[in-house]
Amino acid sequence: MAGSLTREGLTVAGGRRGGPLIVTEDVELLDDLLRLCAAAGAEPEVHHGPPEQPGRRGGWEQAPMVLVGDDAAARCRGAARRRGVMLVGRDQDDPDVWRRAVEIGAEYVLRLPEAEGWLVDQIANAAEGVGRPALTVGVIGGRGGSGASTLACALAVSAARAGRRTMLIDADPLGGGIDVLLGGERAEGMRWPDFAHSKGRLGGGALEDSLPALHGLRVLSWGRDEETVIAPQAVQAVLAAARRLGGVVVVDLPRRVDEGVAEALAQLDLGLLVVPGELRAVAAAKRVVSTVRMVLDDVRVVARGPYAAGLDERWVAQALGLPLVGELPLEPGLLAAQDGGTPPGGSARGPLARFCAAFWEQAAAAGEPGSVAPAGGGAP
Repeated sequence: MAGSLTREGLTVAGGRRGGPLIVTEDVELLDDLLRLCAAAGAEPEVHHGPPEQPGRRGGWEQAPMVLVGDDAAARCRGAARRRGVMLVGRDQDDPDVWRRAVEIGAEYVLRLPEAEGWLVDQIANAAEGVGRPALTVGVIGGRGGSGASTLACALAVSAARAGRRTMLIDADPLGGGIDVLLGGERAEGMRWPDFAHSKGRLGGGALEDSLPALHGLRVLSWGRDEETVIAPQAVQAVLAAARRLGGVVVVDLPRRVDEGVAEALAQLDLGLLVVPGELRAVAAAKRVVSTVRMVLDDVRVVARGPYAAGLDERWVAQALGLPLVGELPLEPGLLAAQDGGTPPGGSARGPLARFCAAFWEQAAAAGEPGSVAPAGGGAP
């Protein structure tokens, strides 16, 4: 039976700009704000008053946000009204702070150090030009050896080939490293052990720049040394940073759900469960689904032949009570192509690449990015 993609509903979600303008002559406050900008991965522009040349990078009207120190509020009274102006200081008991905020049209009044964590997030958002989050798809095997890593790799390669900003994240520490499938096990760049102790916020652009670039996409894989335990907070920080970049994020997931995997599942828009067409695989997949759906609601089936007698892709989906995305096609010569440096999905005319291209096209055409609607017709 040839591989195919069903036309059941796929409604799924789908650069960095300059840093903020800082207006202050308060040396101590400036040091604090520069430190917070560094933590957010942003490069600010500093002035003692509103820039006289509004066309410059980071000018009052062009900067993604403006941080006005208490000492500089009077000098900013005549500046054009705009969004993203914040009045920042350290005096918790200043009775005139709200009057000054109104005079300059500030949206927020911030007192340091209490507001530091929130302000770092806002600076990072502004510097990265945060818009629509990435369409984030996880791929899980219904049983061992189902081909989930192959599909995850092919989805990422196909998305990158179509011009989408793409990141492939290997969340399975026992999978051998998905960079191997891409022929990039020796490529320079950071791996999961480098992020083992990350917490708080990671800059999306900094994350992207630090990872190996392979076949037009960025890859976060595992190292070749002994197993490293990645804290759930690190998983959350990495996935959140990847999503803020927009485009597409594909996550290769293990079948066992621990705290770190649960953090990854919580950030997915959609989970694809790869299930071979055999009774034991369906039985194993039911156990996987029961755990995964405790965190992720939208899980759909990608069936894989050959099928046992009396089974087909729709039977597999109905047995699991899940919507059917389609049938994963067999691709002759896949292992030989990998040995020659062509990753799964690397041949644009191959059946696997065509399956993945159709998936992304349907995902893009299904509706507004940012929403996930249940697929219809694949489940009983």
